Amino acid sequence: MKKSYLTVVVHILAKEEYREDVKAELLKLVGPTRGEEGNISYDLHQDNSNPNLFLFHEKWVSQELLQKHSQSKHIAEYKAATEEKLVDVTLFKMTELTN
Repeated sequence: MKKSYLTVVVHILAKEEYREDVKAELLKLVGPTRGEEGNISYDLHQDNSNPNLFLFHEKWVSQELLQKHSQSKHIAEYKAATEEKLVDVTLFKMTELTN
């Protein structure tokens, strides 16, 4: 039986004037997060038609380890650095469907 992981999709909409700042802060998250316990994948994307829109596609072993990630030092630093630079952040927690 295939193991079902927690999939997380996060849409991050930056204010246009802060797009490059936000992008730099998002890129800083990739390396440390990929090294975290319970992380299967952590991929950052930028929308082709709206460069202010970023998307993380993540897979985690469990909700508990995702929660630990959300309380990490690098997430706290990201939140502080982008506090006034975002229009919206929407997070989806999903379960992959398998046949």
